[in-house]
Amino acid sequence: MRDQRASSLTEPGAAGGRRTAEGAGARGGPRPAGGPRTADGARVLDAPRPTDAPGPFAEPRRWPATFVDRLSEPLPVPGVRDIARLVRECAVRPPAHTLKDVPLLPVEPGPLPTAGPRTVSVTWAGHASWVVRIGGLTVLTDPVWSRRIPGTPRRITPVGVPWRALPPIDAVVISHNHYDHLDAPTVKRLPRTTPCYVPAGLGGWFRRRGFERVTELDWWEGTWLRGVRFDFVPAHHWSRRTLTDTCRTLWGGWVLTDSDGHRVYFAGDTGYGAYFAEIARVHPGIDLALLPIGAYTPRWMLRPVHADPDEAVQAYLDLGAAAMAPMHWATFLLSGEPPLEPLVRLRAAWAAAGLPREALWDLPIGASRVLVP
Repeated sequence: MRDQRASSLTEPGAAGGRRTAEGAGARGGPRPAGGPRTADGARVLDAPRPTDAPGPFAEPRRWPATFVDRLSEPLPVPGVRDIARLVRECAVRPPAHTLKDVPLLPVEPGPLPTAGPRTVSVTWAGHASWVVRIGGLTVLTDPVWSRRIPGTPRRITPVGVPWRALPPIDAVVISHNHYDHLDAPTVKRLPRTTPCYVPAGLGGWFRRRGFERVTELDWWEGTWLRGVRFDFVPAHHWSRRTLTDTCRTLWGGWVLTDSDGHRVYFAGDTGYGAYFAEIARVHPGIDLALLPIGAYTPRWMLRPVHADPDEAVQAYLDLGAAAMAPMHWATFLLSGEPPLEPLVRLRAAWAAAGLPREALWDLPIGASRVLVP
């Protein structure tokens, strides 16, 4: 399988450089009428994929005014009764008595692994921020190094990797524009020549801040950087940064593939649904899935956009990945579950599914794991 995958990963323009896959059967929750569609109007589940987008130094692309038709389900819009219910259930933040467990959250900062040209490793910096070493590149996912993000109490655990300890950053991938995934103060620390791979419609945000190498991708599009493939894949989520820009930019996850066929999937923010099985069809043999497990309470409001730990285990199974590393917990208090609950529930669901313990990489913040030395 590995050799077969590696042989198909030629650079754009070479024979076999594009790969397509048959559309997967849809599973999961209801969709808007007609189903989500790509920018050119094709139904997402019928679109050929992956396709090669313009190169990393392409001119800005034209996108639809809204991506609301990509929603897997209508967005939950809390009314007066819903807000009253949130207050009544104390579901906005964890119960006060559970905050005593914050010191028990796993934080074990360590040095980054030594990386050679073929090394594949991951280091969890907290929340959805990872340092991914793959194909000789150092890639940051959704980098948030700030102590506080708008509308949220300051982070409850330290950043796992000091900024000064980072090697030169070869690329950044962004899943969507929510403040806990796209942090302006952190992004401003990057050299303006850093290649940035972002969802459709989000390129202008980076260009206005002086970034010169911005690539915007639609779902199922991919591009290359120095032999590493960057593929943008769907997620069950949404986007908003202001009161007037709901779903004006796209959201999704990333599959990074090196020339040997090693694959790391970064899910970003997502609820559970049909896309995981489809991602597995298009990108078979994922070696590591970085999946969110937190910010899921109350379920009556957050289920469409945030997977809970049990759903994360099912997503892992749908993906057919060799290993899973949880994220999106133990960093910010974004919802009502107790701070330690996501990990406790994840381990219980993992055991209940009869999965091998060694395939669950429940890393402490700041810890690393090497897939390929």
